[in-house]
Formats: sequence, structure tokens, C-alpha cells
Amino acid sequence: MKAKELQELLDFIAKSGLNKVHIETEEFTISVQREPNVKQIVSASAAPLAAPAPSALPPIQPVLPPVAPMPTAAEAAAATAPAASAANYSPLKSPMIGTFYRSSGPDTPAFVQVGDMVEKGQVICIIEAMKLFNEIEAEQAGRIVKVLVENATPVEYDQPLFLIE
Repeated sequence: MKAKELQELLDFIAKSGLNKVHIETEEFTISVQREPNVKQIVSASAAPLAAPAPSALPPIQPVLPPVAPMPTAAEAAAATAPAASAANYSPLKSPMIGTFYRSSGPDTPAFVQVGDMVEKGQVICIIEAMKLFNEIEAEQAGRIVKVLVENATPVEYDQPLFLIE
């Protein structure tokens, strides 16, 4: 490839807005990678590329959390009480990846609110996955203690959605 053709290819890649391009032929190898707040890296060689040499960056300083004073016996007992009651809570986890909705539509009320009693099998939310709306049912009877996900936000598989007492 001629120098002019190579320059045109690099200009095209720069204007394309791609973050990473790797072209490898018998004649040459080109890698272009852009990262936020870092200048564009352009390499061209007749052999495969090695990793770029690290730039002179300031040394990383570990950030240590501030040291808190030791709690008194009364504070320690008060802190263990909520932890003990939290053991009575079981999370309802997402059975799939998708978008979490608390109601069936924007104008309808949420299926459940904090403090509501639910029965096993009761629909408590909807998860949209691939344009399908899947009703998620309570796996056990109990009281909704906390909603852990905001409405209309993405959720991952096995992500806790609600705490049920």
C-alpha cells in the first residue's frame, strides 16, 4: 500500500468515529484505538503490533477510608438488631435480563407498594425482554419491605428486585 493510500485510510478511520479498528493483511497491520481523554493512537507496521509502551502517568495513590472510632456496646447492639431482622427478608430476584416496570402501563398504579402483603403467585412487576412483557410473580407470601430497582430501568439476571418479609 502506498503512503498516500495509507494516509487516506487513516483519515477515513479518524472521521468514522469508531473507537477501535484493527486491519491486518499480508503486507501490513494497522491498529487504531481511541479512548476518552486520550490522544488517538495510530500504528502501522509490517509485523504484528506489540502493546503500546505505557506513558508517564503519575503514580497511583491508594485511597484509604477514614478511620471511624470504635462503637460503644449500646451502638453495637443497636447495629446488630437491624441486621438480625434483615435476615428475615428474602429477595425476589429477576429471572431474566430486561427492563423492569412496576406497573402494566404509565397511567396505571404499581402492582405493589412498600408495605403491601403479597401472596405466592401474585404478579408484582413486569420485565420487558425482546419486546415481550413478562409478568413476574411472587415466589412466596409476605410483605413488601423494599423496592430495590427504579421503574423503567434495566435489570440483570438474578438481580434482587424486591425484599419480602
